[in-house]
Amino acid sequence: MSTRSTHGLPSRSSGKRPVHLFPGQGDFSVTSLVRAVRTADVLRDAVGEVFGQLDDIAAEHDLPLLATRLLGSRPPSARELAEAPAGTIQLATYGASLAVHRALSRVYGPPAAVVGVSFGEIAAVAAAGALTVADGARAALDLTRVLAFCPGGLTVLGCAADHAARLLATAGAADTVVAVVNDDRTVVVSGPSADLVRVEKTAGELGTSAVRLRLPFSSHHPALAPQAEAFATLLRAYPWSRARCPVFSAVAQRSYRPDDDLRLGLADCLVKPAVVPTVLHQLHTCRPDLLLEAGTGDALATAARRVLDPCGGPPVHAPLADPDFPW
Repeated sequence: MSTRSTHGLPSRSSGKRPVHLFPGQGDFSVTSLVRAVRTADVLRDAVGEVFGQLDDIAAEHDLPLLATRLLGSRPPSARELAEAPAGTIQLATYGASLAVHRALSRVYGPPAAVVGVSFGEIAAVAAAGALTVADGARAALDLTRVLAFCPGGLTVLGCAADHAARLLATAGAADTVVAVVNDDRTVVVSGPSADLVRVEKTAGELGTSAVRLRLPFSSHHPALAPQAEAFATLLRAYPWSRARCPVFSAVAQRSYRPDDDLRLGLADCLVKPAVVPTVLHQLHTCRPDLLLEAGTGDALATAARRVLDPCGGPPVHAPLADPDFPW
């Protein structure tokens, strides 16, 4: 009997476990989620289960309920979510990641490890069982409140980290930093809005692509230490359990150890850079057969391919970005 499905994916009966990748906030697509929900019953069930719990949290905070709408005939548009009260898009992003993770676990077996990048770390620790689904949602809303006091913004640059550092110096953006290194072609910089305008102008003059993320805050910036401390304090309100599988952090640039304080680890996402290549290279310790993006886009999967393919790494898939993905 074959132990492989189409697309080179192992079947659940193969006994092989993949690694799930949890992206940050910049690559959320409600269109991809709705399309997949309408074609994959296992994902539809997972969305109903996860968002059924999240609606209870949304009701606690007077936020729109999403379970019925996402599964109904008129799902919310990306614009409607963006224009909804603060916290709505964060709940949607968090819930989508956990629903994809749950559906993938049912089809291909539970992951050998999870990887969290920036905001995706909250979903990653919840997927690993360190937080309940409900408390992870509350933590996501706690972060939303903290981010309201993180002025500035985030811009994606189409270049390597060393080139980005030189570009920031050329632009005179002394208060802007490299916040996320996705791969050797893409980084995210964080800083004051006026700085980012200069960075984007300089990038255009140098032929480097620059795209401002539609997120009204900065992150991964050392000036946000007070906000990071406030977030860590809020996270102490929740009961934490030992993770069921290794949790790799792009900010910690390693897997968390049993004696690590995950509350401080999540808070570090506000002040320290996320370096995706470093943490991806460390996955060899889990001997992964497959990497699957537990999100609605494919930016993290694309970065993983660029980083790992030259090393003969495992196959990487972004299920919701692939209409033909075999659920």
